[in-house]
Formats: sequence, structure tokens, C-alpha cells
Amino acid sequence: MAEVEVPNATRDALNATLRATLAVTTKLVAPTPAKPILPVQTGVEAQQEEQSSGMTIFFSLLVLAICIILVHLLIKYRLHFLPESVAVVSLGILMGAFIKIIESQKLANWKEEEMFRPNMFFLLLLPPIIFESGYSLHKGNFFQNIGSITLFSVFGTAISAFIVGGGIYFLGQAEVIYKLNMTDSFAFGSLISAVDPVATIAIFNALNVDPVLNMLVFGESILNDAVSIVLTNTAEGLTRDNMSDVSGWQTFLQALGYFLKMFFGSAALGTLTGLISALVLKQIDLRKTPSLEFGMMIIFAYLPYGLAEGISLSGIMAILFSGIVMSHYTHHNLSPVTQILMQQTLRTVAFMCETCVFAFLGMSIFSFPHKFEMSFVIWCIVLVLLGRAVNIFPLSYLINFFRDHKITPKMMFIMWFSGLRGAIPYALSLHLGLEPIEKRQLIGTTTIIIVLFTILLLGGGTMPLIRLIDIEDSKARRRNKKDITLSKTEKMGNTIESEHLSELTEEEYEAQYIKRQDLKGFMWLDAKYLNPFFTRRLTQEDLHHGRIQMKSLTNKWYEEVRQGPSGSEDDEQELL
Repeated sequence: MAEVEVPNATRDALNATLRATLAVTTKLVAPTPAKPILPVQTGVEAQQEEQSSGMTIFFSLLVLAICIILVHLLIKYRLHFLPESVAVVSLGILMGAFIKIIESQKLANWKEEEMFRPNMFFLLLLPPIIFESGYSLHKGNFFQNIGSITLFSVFGTAISAFIVGGGIYFLGQAEVIYKLNMTDSFAFGSLISAVDPVATIAIFNALNVDPVLNMLVFGESILNDAVSIVLTNTAEGLTRDNMSDVSGWQTFLQALGYFLKMFFGSAALGTLTGLISALVLKQIDLRKTPSLEFGMMIIFAYLPYGLAEGISLSGIMAILFSGIVMSHYTHHNLSPVTQILMQQTLRTVAFMCETCVFAFLGMSIFSFPHKFEMSFVIWCIVLVLLGRAVNIFPLSYLINFFRDHKITPKMMFIMWFSGLRGAIPYALSLHLGLEPIEKRQLIGTTTIIIVLFTILLLGGGTMPLIRLIDIEDSKARRRNKKDITLSKTEKMGNTIESEHLSELTEEEYEAQYIKRQDLKGFMWLDAKYLNPFFTRRLTQEDLHHGRIQMKSLTNKWYEEVRQGPSGSEDDEQELL
């Protein structure tokens, strides 16, 4: 029998395929190596670590206290034209310069305390910010516009990441800027595409835009953060797996599979956790003990983050969807006291976390070991602005074909201009494990400059842009003697969301939702089946008990005020 001669190219291809299959099979079959047990510090080392941690906590709280006083002064003296993020970052720069002067005079050494730790950001500071963003969403507008929001947040962020990453890669290959490989370029493009929702929502609240448009931008900015983190993790995963011997198409397919697993797996985990919390608090009546009820809510708020990170999913994506679901279902199983307590506590904690991050961002100018290249910074800024434009304008025109509420060119321009970068790109840049060290320093320095450029210049120029473009609305506001305010803290402190305080009986819910004829799609399915299943329909007795509980607390507080040293019945009568 004659032998069939196999060409060399085919033989090499078969051998490569067999080696790849054997490697994957070995990886699946081989037992997972045991995780090393970290050594426990004792004695002098433990005391030094405790002292260092104590000084870090003291320094962070001191910085936070100074920032709170600054925000108070902004509100008191009605400096509404200045966004709080811009003011806090500027204060952080001044504090960093002051600490640098002290260290140069050898009066103190706070280098370790003023350094921003990425692990602290991702474990402690970012989860409350993301959860509060999902929890405070106006769910009606969000679910009605979920298609448009997903298009902006997923495809728009991916477009921006590919434009920035691809531009950096090809400019590096042409030796115009510092040369990065494909995965590092894509990682930087992904992290720098995260838009800051704090500044964005302040800008659009000041514009007093249409609620649907506001929800499109706010929803996109929130989901955009999670998508950007997942894309960055995807690029990091490709870097760790050493994909140099794999073709570009296989790399793309592996990256796409990893992204889809992270996105949908994390979203499903967060949604499932939120639904479980709704059923638990529906079946277990903790309304008469608000402290236990509030404690259970805090546990379920952080639970999906820890679980997702433990099984190699995205904790940020999980906690975002958990916040949306818990606000839509679980919140309405709570007593009125816990509803108000939960809302205000989340706002306070998120504000403190955001303020702390922006302050450390300003101080990083003097505490971070920098590597500055002018050409790299300039081209990155150009690519970031170009990527945001290619994201906003084409997708807005595409969305307008399917929407009754059109996005005008003026609004498109303001959306592009308000695409500020915040703390998430900065923390992600420090979290990247790039080698050599000069590459990591270059990425970190460039990210800090871009974040400060967008916050200080674009954020500071937002109010003049509003007055220049939004002429008719500005005249109407002057006639009504209403101030334009960019203070998120003042707005949040003066309002309580009415949809978070709703308590409906079975008859009231049926009259308000189920019999409505304008509900379609998911809104109809939610009103007809999901909401009745996951939320408690209250009886008149439950409503009566809730009112008694609130009245009892307010009466106790009122009695304490009356019995105070400065209180008197004459003062009471004068107030009445």
C-alpha cells in the first residue's frame, strides 16, 4: 500500500493543533495547585504593621474631613458653578504639594500614607459607589430604555476602547509614540474609556434635560464603568496567558468568550442575589425590627461582590445588577424606617468614598513615580476625544431611528463634552501588572494627566458651555430666579426619592399598574408577574403599623428636642 506524502505546511499545522489540544487537556486534567498560605506576622512586625495601618486610616480620615469642610463651604457660599469633583481634586493637588514641601524639609514622612492602594479602592471604595448608583436609578425609565442604554454602554465602550487601543498600537508600530504590544494597548484603551458618572449626572441635572435623555446618559455612564473594568480584565487575562503563539483570530475569539462569560455571568449572579434577597425579606418579616432588617440589607448588598470575585467573575458588574434588582424589588419589602435609612446611608457612604478617591487622585501628582512622554500624552488625549465622538454621534443617530424622544445635535455635543474620566481609570492603571516598570509608570502618569485634563478643563468648562449653548433655558431660569447647581451633595441631601417610599396595598397596586394599557414588553411582564411574586403586597394593618412606627420615632425625637436645654414651650408656640 502506497504511503500518502503529507506536505510540510499541513504536517506543521497538525502538530501545532495537537500540541494546543494536549496543553488544554493537560490544563483541564491536572489538579489545581494549592494556594500558598500567607505567613502570619507576629511580634515586632505585627506591631509595625498595625501602626502603619493606623496612620493610614488616620491620614485618610483627616483628608476626608478636610474635603467635607470644602464641600460644605461650596454649598454655603453657593459656588454652584464649580463641580465638587473639580474642587476636591484641586484640594488634593494642594495637599499633595504641601506634604511634598514638608517631606523636603524632613519634618515628616507620609509617603506610605498618601500612596493610593488599588486593592483598597476595589475592595472598599468602589463597591459602595457602584451599588448606590444602581440602587438610586429610576427603574421605570431605566427598564424602558434598557436597549438604548446597553447599546451605549457595551458597544459604545467597546468602540472607544478599540479606537484608543488600536490607535496607540499602530502609532507605536510607526514609532511615533512609545511602543506597546496589542494586549497592553487594548488594556489601556479599555481602562481609559470609563466615564465618570458623578460629574456626568451633575451636569445633566444642571441642564434640566428631558428625564429620558438623562436616564440614557446616566445609565450608560454607570454600565460603562462595569463594562470598562471587564474589558480591562479581559486584556489582562490575555496578557497573563501569553498568547504570542496564537493567531489574531483565535485571540479575538478567546477575548470575546472571556468578556461574555464575565459580563453575563456576573450580571446573572448579581440579579440572582438580588432576587433571593427580595424573597428572603418577603417571607421573613423583619419590619418590626429595623436594625435587623437594615443589617440584612447591608449583607446582601456586599454579598455578590465577594462571591463574584471569589469565582473569578466581575464583582463590580455583579454588585451593580444586584443594586438595581434590590432597589426594584427588595426595597419595597422594607419598613418605612429602613427605606429612608437605607437610602440616606448609601448616599452618605458613596459620597465619602467618591470624595476620598478624588482627593487621593489629586495627591497622586506628587506621590506617584512618574514617567512622562509628551507625544504619548498628546496622542492619547486626541484618541480619547476621538473615541468618545465616534461612540456618541453615530450611535445617537442610530438610536434616533427607533426612539420617539430624539437626541438633538446640541445634546450629542454636550454628551461628548461631558465624557469626563474619573477615579476608575486611575485605579485600573495602578492595578495593571505591566512589565517593565517604566511601562507601568508611563501608563499611570498618562492616565492621571488625562483624568485631570477632563475633570479640570472639561469639567470646569461645562458651566460656560451650558450658558453658551443653552441660552433659552438660562433665560427661563433667570426669570424663575433659580440657580444652576452642579452640587450633587446638596441635591441629594434635600430630596428623598418618592418611588423609594411607596407602599401599596393589593387593590392600589392593581389599580395603578396591572390595569394600565400602556405597559409593554418587560414592563408589562414585571407588573403582571414578577413584582407580585417578589414583593409583599401590604394589608391595611401593615400600613397602619408602618405609620405608627414612623410617628413613634418622630414623637420621641420631638420630645428629646423639647426637653433640651435650649427648648421651651414659648419657643414652641413661637414656631407654631
